[in-house]
Amino acid sequence: MLRRTKIVATIGPASEDETTLREMIRAGMNVARIGLAHGTVDEGIERFRRIRAVAEDEGVRVGILVDLPGPKVRAAKFAEHGADIATGSTLELRVGQDASNESVIEVDYEGLLHDLEVGDQLTIGDGGAVLKITDISSEKLLVTAIHGGRLQGRPGVHLPSQRLRMATPTPSDFVALDAFVELGVDMVAVSFVRSAHDIRRVGTEPHPRGPLVIAKIETRAAVENLPGIIEAAGAIMVARGDLGNECSLEDLPHLQKEIIKDCIAGGRPVITATQMLESMLTSPAPTRAEASDVANAVFDGSSAVMLSGETAIGSDPANVIRTMSRIATRADEAMDYESWAKQLAELRMTDNSGGAASVTDAMTMAAWRATQELEIDRVICISGSGFTVRSMARFRPEATILGFSINESTVQQLTLSWGTIPMRITKGGSNEEMVREAIRLAKDAGHIRAGELVSVLAGSDSRSRSTNVLRIERVP
Repeated sequence: MLRRTKIVATIGPASEDETTLREMIRAGMNVARIGLAHGTVDEGIERFRRIRAVAEDEGVRVGILVDLPGPKVRAAKFAEHGADIATGSTLELRVGQDASNESVIEVDYEGLLHDLEVGDQLTIGDGGAVLKITDISSEKLLVTAIHGGRLQGRPGVHLPSQRLRMATPTPSDFVALDAFVELGVDMVAVSFVRSAHDIRRVGTEPHPRGPLVIAKIETRAAVENLPGIIEAAGAIMVARGDLGNECSLEDLPHLQKEIIKDCIAGGRPVITATQMLESMLTSPAPTRAEASDVANAVFDGSSAVMLSGETAIGSDPANVIRTMSRIATRADEAMDYESWAKQLAELRMTDNSGGAASVTDAMTMAAWRATQELEIDRVICISGSGFTVRSMARFRPEATILGFSINESTVQQLTLSWGTIPMRITKGGSNEEMVREAIRLAKDAGHIRAGELVSVLAGSDSRSRSTNVLRIERVP
């Protein structure tokens, strides 16, 4: 069975060379993530160009996602071997970015001494240490480590999101965004989103003319404002690291399920991220709990699962991707597709507004029913913006989706779409002409064979704003 759930892998020092990138693509990487929280924009641009070149050489479509840092607060760098923060110990936090150790941590946030209050809790790293503020002076914060841990590198410092006065996106985000939009980046993730207004501030052309904008859900405010954010964004990322700092751990799994369900109902791809196979930073195999976490993310309906440090700084990035691919493929095989689609239909049968979206909603539901009743293995979706493909994908059909578009940007953005093989169609024109060309291309690529039935969803012509034609074709 073809793996339906996509894999997003972060590119870093351990994976930025051509040989490793080639191995990662062959292992099953669908989207390469360039995180700008570490390193410079110029380094990110070099990685972007190398990924594009290797993917083209391999003849494989790999989407590229640039993750903007946002108002990310970080500690100054710890010594090479890190520092152990003992539970119960007292430390000082100061404004700065020179160096940190086990007794004084410098933080690159100018509002550190003014925006926080006694009693606030700060988390450094992904749960590496939890500190409680006990006193504030004009020069420093005094904190007690209520949970100790080992801190290395330049770990993130999680402040309560309601205290942050930094806007999203930040001025430096806009500088990076301009550079990557000029290069033709496929997707952009916005960090620390708190409302739909933060997404609208990005200001790029709507996709596919501009990049697919992904809202990272990692604050309590984002959870509270989720419907508006889903409406404004092109896709969603459940960033469980910072979200786990904002919400109680016992609530986090339930929030993950609810966010994913709402995204899929709205036809938005959703990525589940953070610590999925973290033990594989150094280990050749994951823990049993991590394997279950990946599988459950698939069962929840994730469009994609994401690797962070595992591929950016881990010992064997390609092995991590192969491992995640095996787990996700097995979970894909076991997923109850019919039950999922029925639940979705009950949740939101169709958009009944009467606009183009309502027509596409109805047609994709009809296509899902047709594939089930006729046991069709392939659905051909022809779409200018990718909306039809993503609408079809939300039903999680057992049939593989062949997502065609005449727009190169759309095809690249569909690398994130669940269960979809993105393909470029080179001819527009009437419905008849587009369908004939799509079937020819799919047949030539070996995705369909002569004599089989396929469902075809498309507009009446290449200029149509809605998907208003469903055909059942036998491949010649």
